[in-house]
Amino acid sequence: MMTRQELEGHWNQVKGSLREKWADLKGDDLDAAYGDMEQLIGIVQEKTGKTRSEIENFVEDIIAEGSAQADSATDKVRHYASEVRNQAEQYTHDASEYAKNQYANASHAVQDGYENVQGVVRKNPLESIAVTFGAGLIAGVIIGLTSSRRG
Repeated sequence: MMTRQELEGHWNQVKGSLREKWADLKGDDLDAAYGDMEQLIGIVQEKTGKTRSEIENFVEDIIAEGSAQADSATDKVRHYASEVRNQAEQYTHDASEYAKNQYANASHAVQDGYENVQGVVRKNPLESIAVTFGAGLIAGVIIGLTSSRRG
């Protein structure tokens, strides 16, 4: 025998299937028996003349079918959730690898630039000192002029 919770949980499906099987049943008649198997059986017997066991078996089959469908849906949701999790993990891994590669490329570019500057300074030490001195002098003048106007 099924529980009240099972009947209530599958009520719309039970009600629809009963009305489909026995057209004499009205929605209002069935609504009066919501969650109460004894009352439901009484109403269906009164309207259809079917036996108690026929009605019980029919309702139990409906609930079993609904439970199987719910279990199947739950399994599908779990499967899709697992696929989404796996895909998210793959995207995270790919993004991490991309970031590592970008960092390595940037690091190599900085290293290459540093080596180029060293090469230029070694080839032209006097010019390098003059350019650095000139850039420092210009920066100093600009800073001095800006600070004297503020004060």
